[in-house]
Amino acid sequence: MFLSAVGVEMNPAMEEMNIIHQAQRHHLVVRDLGEGIDLEIGHAEGDDDTSFPHNSMLIVPPQESSAEEHSGNKLMDSQDMSNIQPVKRKKKVVKRWREEWADTYKWAYVDVKEGSARIFCSVCREYGRKHRRNPYGNEGSRNMQMSALEEHNNSLLHKEAMRLQTASKDKVVAEKPIYVKALMSKTAGSIIEAVLKRDPHEIEFIQYIQEVVHALERVISRNSIYANVMDRLLEPERTIIFRVPWIDDRSETQVNRGFRVYFNQTLGPCRGGLHFHPSMNLSIAKFLSFEQTLKNALSPYRLGGSSGGSDFDPKGKSESEIMRFCQSFMNELYRYLGPDKDLPSEGMGVGPREMGYLYGQYRRLAGHSQGSFSGPRVNWSTTSLRTEATAYGLVYFAHLILVDMNKDLKGLRCAVSGSGKIAMHVLEKLNAYGALAITVSDSKGYLVDEEGFDYMKITFLREIKAQQRSLRDYSKTYARSKYYDEAKPWSERCEIAFPCAFQNEVDQTDAINLVNSGCRILVEGSNMPCTPEAIDVLKKANVLVAPSMAAGVAGVAAGELELKECNFNSTPDDIESKLQETIKHTYEKTLKASTDYGYPKESPEALVHGASIASFLTIAQSMVEQGCV
Repeated sequence: MFLSAVGVEMNPAMEEMNIIHQAQRHHLVVRDLGEGIDLEIGHAEGDDDTSFPHNSMLIVPPQESSAEEHSGNKLMDSQDMSNIQPVKRKKKVVKRWREEWADTYKWAYVDVKEGSARIFCSVCREYGRKHRRNPYGNEGSRNMQMSALEEHNNSLLHKEAMRLQTASKDKVVAEKPIYVKALMSKTAGSIIEAVLKRDPHEIEFIQYIQEVVHALERVISRNSIYANVMDRLLEPERTIIFRVPWIDDRSETQVNRGFRVYFNQTLGPCRGGLHFHPSMNLSIAKFLSFEQTLKNALSPYRLGGSSGGSDFDPKGKSESEIMRFCQSFMNELYRYLGPDKDLPSEGMGVGPREMGYLYGQYRRLAGHSQGSFSGPRVNWSTTSLRTEATAYGLVYFAHLILVDMNKDLKGLRCAVSGSGKIAMHVLEKLNAYGALAITVSDSKGYLVDEEGFDYMKITFLREIKAQQRSLRDYSKTYARSKYYDEAKPWSERCEIAFPCAFQNEVDQTDAINLVNSGCRILVEGSNMPCTPEAIDVLKKANVLVAPSMAAGVAGVAAGELELKECNFNSTPDDIESKLQETIKHTYEKTLKASTDYGYPKESPEALVHGASIASFLTIAQSMVEQGCV
């Protein structure tokens, strides 16, 4: 006879049954990652950790065994042990504990092991319940198992993980499946299929390729030669990935990864932005480079497209650290740059300060100062409007759309996301047109001011961001404003939306909120700000979308005005007039291309499809003329 952990006397038969029961193993699997975390308890071979009994998940206090139970034990002695077989248990979703599980796993992460998505503890780096191993052995009772769970949750490691989770606001990141749109043409479908087969893990790149191919479906179906051109166009001419070592202020070595992707130089030398952000990877670099290629082709200038950057985060870094990183970054990149090769421009996390450091190191290594990077006012006058150009162009583009509708920007409510240089200059130009810009946002929430942002308020916002303070501090000075934590501005009533933060910031829910808030026009200030699901919602609601490919052309024009005209006598008004002409030319070119291929001006897809068609035809014609190169 044996004693169980709760004091119940057990005969050999019961002990064997207990061992059989304890030998059953379980694991945690994740269901429906696209919609949310669903934790299911199931069997897994090779998982040697203990688990809670399946008959009940409630804590039952130990009770003294009765005489009937003792007599039952004696009857068990006489039974044939050979008839006892392990019972196969079906998978069971523990719904009553789902909230507790999800709350526990806020500080965990999702990864794939042996072909299955599993939840890993960020402290123990083990999946399932391995980080909840029962310290009392396999014979531990239910109470002891619960005590082990409580002991782990109260441990210093667990508390530290929870503290870090609360401080960083990190959430469980589940790998999202690729959203594949249905295409009418088999040829267009084969193009997408080839990209999916070649680059299956580059989600952002595949997403953007689908948008472009969807817009070009009628073009490809009319002329089969364009299918071959598209296959060539979707493979970059050159991709550079390099190491960026640098020394921080503690004299410790840090290493980041640098990227530069040259997609197509058929039309001329490359131009494109640099982006310093922790999320930067090859997929994002390729998508940004491809979009820049199409944007440059849509401009009045013959330019190829490039883009890149690094997973370096300038936030929280000192001036010396940023300078050392930029110099190390340029030590590798400079050999691929030049006025007739490639010149970079500003992007996310890269402003005039970073561009100045980059240009200084480039000039030192190259041994000349031919050309300049777009951004640093080293060789150019302060009247170039290079920093403001992209944002101003967004407002010009919105103005042209409204003119065609016989409407005016004055008095219209506009929701703006982001609080970087583009968002700030959008506020500035909207204010000049008499529009009422009511929102800005940062990574932690958004700020709404129903009275709008005038010049003084915009200046104050710039001071807050320059000091790396939260937008919440704005409400301390302007009491009528309000800051909302962990929210986006798309539920605020508005007629026009300007997403200017980052890619995929507008998801399906945000698109529904925009439609319900009265939004009729969305002008893309950031690159690919809408998810495919959001685009479908906006299309069904007849919300007109102005793509960043067309609306952002003013930034390309300003950079070329700096490099080619070098007109030091131009006033800001002269530069602004030229930017307005460029935007008007792009708008008319976009509408003509959409009309030629059967998309009426009133269609919500007219500008999106027209921009892709016009830019692609410009590149494709030159690619056919130059042969297979």
